[in-house]
Amino acid sequence: MPLKTHPRLLLLATLVSVIGLVTAEEEPHQAAHIASPDYYTALKENDQVLVLKMVLEPGESDAMHRHHDETVYFQQGGQLSIETVNGDTLEAEVPDGHVIWHEAWTQRVTNVGDNTVIAIIVENKP
Repeated sequence: MPLKTHPRLLLLATLVSVIGLVTAEEEPHQAAHIASPDYYTALKENDQVLVLKMVLEPGESDAMHRHHDETVYFQQGGQLSIETVNGDTLEAEVPDGHVIWHEAWTQRVTNVGDNTVIAIIVENKP
């Protein structure tokens, strides 16, 4: 069964690919679970991957942080505002079960909706 792509998620993917993102290796920001330990839990870490669980309650915002190339599974989606290190901001309504992949980037996420957002993040180690 093919997945439908929400127009705002296409905008998010476009934003990630078009903004001149600084690679994680060049970026001084910390990894998500170090920068925001109240919102990110490390589930697994080895030489190849870092697996994180993010939980953001309505109104919560994490600290600016970096991710290596990553795949994100939104176990429980919601309305998010995402700010990049360049200062660009995008709001996206992410449905439950949505999966996204993108290259390394630096960002801050704010839950601007009414539901708790839960995501599983699998980052490739460089």
